[in-house]
Amino acid sequence: MMPVSRLAPSGSVASVKARNAQPKTCLSSKVGVKAALKLGKVQQRAVVSQAAKTVKMTATGVDWAAEAAALDNASPLEIMDHALRSFPGEIGIAFSGAEDVALIHYAHMTGRPFRVFSLDTGRLNSETYYLFDAVEKRYGIRIEYTFPDQQEVMELVREKGLFSFYEDGHQECCRARKVRPLRRQLSTLDAWITGQRKDQSPGTRTEVPVVQVDPAFEGKSGGTGSLIKYNPLSNIIGTDVWAFLRAFDVPTNDLHQQGYVSIGCEPCTRAVLPGQQEREGRWWWEEAADKECGLHKGNIEGKEGGADAGPEEVTDLYTAPAIGKADIEALLTGARAQDTMVVVYAPWCQFCQGFEEQFNSLVAEGGPVKMVKFQGDGDMKEFCQTKLGLQSFPAIYMFPKHTGMVIPYPTDRRDSEFLKAFVRATATY
Repeated sequence: MMPVSRLAPSGSVASVKARNAQPKTCLSSKVGVKAALKLGKVQQRAVVSQAAKTVKMTATGVDWAAEAAALDNASPLEIMDHALRSFPGEIGIAFSGAEDVALIHYAHMTGRPFRVFSLDTGRLNSETYYLFDAVEKRYGIRIEYTFPDQQEVMELVREKGLFSFYEDGHQECCRARKVRPLRRQLSTLDAWITGQRKDQSPGTRTEVPVVQVDPAFEGKSGGTGSLIKYNPLSNIIGTDVWAFLRAFDVPTNDLHQQGYVSIGCEPCTRAVLPGQQEREGRWWWEEAADKECGLHKGNIEGKEGGADAGPEEVTDLYTAPAIGKADIEALLTGARAQDTMVVVYAPWCQFCQGFEEQFNSLVAEGGPVKMVKFQGDGDMKEFCQTKLGLQSFPAIYMFPKHTGMVIPYPTDRRDSEFLKAFVRATATY
């Protein structure tokens, strides 16, 4: 059997520790100390967890925004204990086979019973399956595997082939293999626990409270607001999660040692380079805002709704002046009086709406680069796909004054810092 990474000190043997045991490593680095103090709080928090009374809560009748505010400065262990205490037997930990294995160890540390489920899409790496096996043996649990509908996947593959997502986007495949199976699993629960963190993708995961009424899925009782979602790692950075995993000798995915950070299905996951955001290794052929499979779209800033949710009615976006098709054609032929940055958008697109504040701020700052917008949906979509290589909205292009080049915005991040860096790197003023 393929060995599973243990990230333990050299020569040590993995074992199940008591929930209040000290870690084997000395945690001498600053990151390690922070992980031990903020993430673990092992001795004190485990005692608090064990002593707390179990009081079953419901999705309705509770001010969950107030609960989130009260827990915002709590450690992941305290948040996990709150979750398991509030929904005994009716809550599940979503485990993807990546660093969210930390959630399982936190649950183990509380001393409370817990359930774990995972979506087996049929396209996972072998290393992920070996990790599932190691986790089951380490914690003495059986993971509740959830699978796609056989008929739906068969029809999709027969019609479009095994790798259609490289050509027309991953959303259709993710809906069949991940979102709908997840929806079925969550319909059997009152609450679920995820490994989402705000620092995973600053462009799409900035709104991740530690607990919330799930904005996208329904729970066992059915209807809007019937499911609670806990995100115990929300305020924790990735380096601290990894310090925790090393300190407690938690099994991890061997792919992490090969440069993989965010891990999903094998065809849609690759290693990232130093300095890249971790989700740049997912669906690398698509625009940044599309790099959510649909499981957590409700946490995109200012937006709610699942993968099947409809668009929001918005008539127009952005304060930048609008240009037309003739202007784009002129820019493409090299008729450029100045450096010009064009945002191609669709008013109804939730990702375009989420980008409005950042782009308007850049426009307001002024400067030698001309900032304009071009509405690229409807009759203009084919034109944009043919002339600009448009794949999804919004798309950003720089047309430098002194060259005939068209430079697409290259990264997952659309925050102010990266937008300004793109302008400085590509403009010729």
